[in-house]
Amino acid sequence: MAPRNTQPCRNVLETIGWTPLIRLNRVVDGARTPVYGKAECFNPGGSLKDRIGVAMIEAAEGEGRLGPGGVVVEATAGNTGVALALVAAIKGYRCIFTVPDKFSQEKIRLLKAFGAEVIVTPTALPPDHPDYYLNVARRIAEETPNAILANQFYNPANPEAHYRTTGREIWEQTGGNVTHWVASAGTGGTLTGVARCLKERNPNVRVIAGDPIGSVYLPYYRTGRLTPGGPYKVEGVGNDKIPSTYDLSLVDEMRPVTDREAFLMARRLTREEGLLVGGSAGLIVHVAVQVAHEVDDPSAWIVALLPDTGERYLSKFHSDEWMRENRMLEAERVTAEALIAEKEAGTPPLIAVEPGATVRQALGLIDEYNISQLPVLSQGDCVGSVSEATLMARVIEDPGVLDQAVENHMDAPFPVVESHVGLESLTKLLTRQNPAVLVRQNSAIVGIITRFDVLRRITGIGRSTL
Repeated sequence: MAPRNTQPCRNVLETIGWTPLIRLNRVVDGARTPVYGKAECFNPGGSLKDRIGVAMIEAAEGEGRLGPGGVVVEATAGNTGVALALVAAIKGYRCIFTVPDKFSQEKIRLLKAFGAEVIVTPTALPPDHPDYYLNVARRIAEETPNAILANQFYNPANPEAHYRTTGREIWEQTGGNVTHWVASAGTGGTLTGVARCLKERNPNVRVIAGDPIGSVYLPYYRTGRLTPGGPYKVEGVGNDKIPSTYDLSLVDEMRPVTDREAFLMARRLTREEGLLVGGSAGLIVHVAVQVAHEVDDPSAWIVALLPDTGERYLSKFHSDEWMRENRMLEAERVTAEALIAEKEAGTPPLIAVEPGATVRQALGLIDEYNISQLPVLSQGDCVGSVSEATLMARVIEDPGVLDQAVENHMDAPFPVVESHVGLESLTKLLTRQNPAVLVRQNSAIVGIITRFDVLRRITGIGRSTL
């Protein structure tokens, strides 16, 4: 890849393109086939749409449709709006965008930060409804003087921009060795432009598209019939129509991906690869990893599109709370081993006495560690238990008990569980008659869990507040 930024830039538009190709290591789960991500979040506007923002505005200028005092109108999922607003800021145009209400607040606020006017429309409307976001944008463009509709879904400058830039970059960055191009389609411009560029250079390059379940692309690809789509939460990919910017004939294979699969992979890319990306990148990489395992060829070269930054989704799938609310994040599995690790600092994981220890010694341990019961261990096995309440009652009746062996005052032994046992199983064992459970690991008893330990884990309340 040629060196970047060796000379000063005249403006921010000169920083668009030549985004890095980054090898993915951990999220491929041991696949031998190398997978590289084309990280479009490195564009100044944070997404691949910067490329078409410049291309569509410059095409309109070249055609004489846009000039001084002009207005750029677009129906956008957010990223195209940011790109257009970025270009308009440099060139002095006004921007008006219509955005469906399913998109993140971060995107809407970002559009406004660039000075754009944003009109939010309902998502759950059919494409022929007058308030559907595309129809609202068309109406605004027709009624506003000196306005153009960028029309990314039907603008040939969209795929052409990716044919000239993104596709050429991938070819040069891989030294012509790319074997698989994995992407997804919103407008289809990126997938189409890159696929056309790569297949012209090597017809054997396979083009594989991921599509969110609910989009019309996959059913149409398989049957040739346009059927009604359904709801899905991944932003910027999929569609409820077939735009002219998407050339399905270039696609060799298309695979469905659930919202949950897309979001979990996007979170993994952030936490395991250090790439803070959007849900569409998660969807695409989910497919790329599938392909990598199937190809199983170290000499192959899979390039997966990473369309945008994850900063625009911090309130959505990058939020644990949002993921749980939408039932996409598995509840954390708390094990006996984890509960032992959470014990208060300074408290040993296991405090026990031998059968021959005195009641005085047992009560001393109970007082020192502020606990209420002790297991009695003999040669590594639990042979009984003693409680503060029982021992104190007997000492009050007969102070001589203090110097007697605890084996003469034992209650039943505590149950023993393996360290991997989960919280749900533990709670069933902790009853009024059984206040504690012992934990075994590698054949040795290593800790004790009490009802209080479980209560503290469930409520988050410390002992001092109980």
